[in-house]
Amino acid sequence: MMEKRTVWKVSAALAVFLAMNSAVYVAYADIEKEGVKPKTHVLEANSDNVRWGNIGKGDPALTVNSGDIVTVEAITHHSGDDYERMIKGDVGVEDIFHWNEAEKTESLRGPGVHIMTGPIAVEGAEPGDVLEVKILDMKLRPNGNEEYAGKTYGVNAAANWGYLYGDMVEEPKKREVVTIYEMESDGATDYATALYSFKWEPQTDPDGKVHPTIDYPGIVVDHNTIEKNFDVLEGVKIPVRLHFGTMGVAPKEADIVDSVPPSYYGGNIDDWRITEGATMYYPVSVPGALLSIGDPHAGQGDSEINGTAIETSVTGDIQVILHKKASLNKKLSGLDFPLLENANEWVVHGFSYANYLEELGPNAQSDIYKNSSIDKAMKDAAHKTKRFLMTGMDLNEDEAYSLMSVSVDFGITQVVDGNWGVHALIDKGQFGESELHPVGLRSSFESYGVKVGWESADKTVTLSYNGNVLAFKVGEAIGTYNGEEIKLATPAGLINKKVVVSEYFASFYKAKLSKTE
Repeated sequence: MMEKRTVWKVSAALAVFLAMNSAVYVAYADIEKEGVKPKTHVLEANSDNVRWGNIGKGDPALTVNSGDIVTVEAITHHSGDDYERMIKGDVGVEDIFHWNEAEKTESLRGPGVHIMTGPIAVEGAEPGDVLEVKILDMKLRPNGNEEYAGKTYGVNAAANWGYLYGDMVEEPKKREVVTIYEMESDGATDYATALYSFKWEPQTDPDGKVHPTIDYPGIVVDHNTIEKNFDVLEGVKIPVRLHFGTMGVAPKEADIVDSVPPSYYGGNIDDWRITEGATMYYPVSVPGALLSIGDPHAGQGDSEINGTAIETSVTGDIQVILHKKASLNKKLSGLDFPLLENANEWVVHGFSYANYLEELGPNAQSDIYKNSSIDKAMKDAAHKTKRFLMTGMDLNEDEAYSLMSVSVDFGITQVVDGNWGVHALIDKGQFGESELHPVGLRSSFESYGVKVGWESADKTVTLSYNGNVLAFKVGEAIGTYNGEEIKLATPAGLINKKVVVSEYFASFYKAKLSKTE
């Protein structure tokens, strides 16, 4: 896990920082200064604020300024697999899924499948800019049915688009199996357990069309047609790793864009690292950027091999920060792919086609499903990583190529989204202070207006701002936020009796403390 990366690299860099008495570095002076409080917005999930399967251009559901924080409700398109546990009693989800013989909340569900909340327009965003999205918080959405109070449910579908569909040992070799998972809504446990599974049987939608396979989003499964198997994954606890499977800005190439294949603008990347504590950077190609968020997951392994993750509904807090083209730093200048940053790593995302909408021509949105390969995705990720190391880290080509082989971890992000993905993990720690950007905690937070408390007996820091309180012990990866236990982005260090953190830590928690209810 990223949280458990070795602490000694951080401490060594912090020691160097203090010895050199470096000045505190503030990344975004326009929003990170005392007296400037970002506005907090709430974007609820209902039929007015979501689109089914489209992450293209469109009228914004919300318009914000750079630095603003948005609480976003994201709903899984697989909720219909168990109506009682995932739709019933939840007014917003009932509204989104409403479909009977007489009416349907959104007549056009497509060309993709995901329920996308938004889009969110950012004032002043123009092509050539970069949009930064900090994921400040993620929480499971409690189900609305009192019969299952305190629980949240998710779905894993071994579907017809899965990597091994038709290549199974047991009969029938072409089968789709849905597994329902159960979790504690309040996050009291950090694992999910399988509740039951069933083989997909043909389902008839309210319009009378029969669906022999999982081929259309939002079908409510008639449980009288299926046989439930409650003897599934007994004793197995699956780690809960909340993340947004699909998040990105609108591309310029088309007005209506399938939500399934990812590309340079982000979209359905399906990287479980896009989670609380992470930051995404997206190249803006249309006015307003038009950020959409959806496809929330509770757990997924690299490759998402059978077709889906644990698809569930999640509410997240994000902060959006606009970086104008004229002032982009060396890492963001010329960015043409979705880039992830967390306290310990940079993550470069490559695809079979870097920009499939442009490369595959007028039929790109259908042709992409027939042309993906891991070879192409690996080559794309490798070229992007080499370029990032050269331009962002000031390495020459030979240095970058060597480092890629000896320390960069390449992994298969997913093989089920049409445009397959490979990611590259670049450890910040190997670059020392130049990447960790250590800062003095007290001076950094107090300059923002945060009240800093210190208990020397147990080395506990308390940060209070805007009615929020973050508390943690130096050297530990667990803290509390408003009394609730959280995993910190990275531990703080104590050097020469001074508490020091990474600049990423400071920037992230200033934003988190800024949220208003």
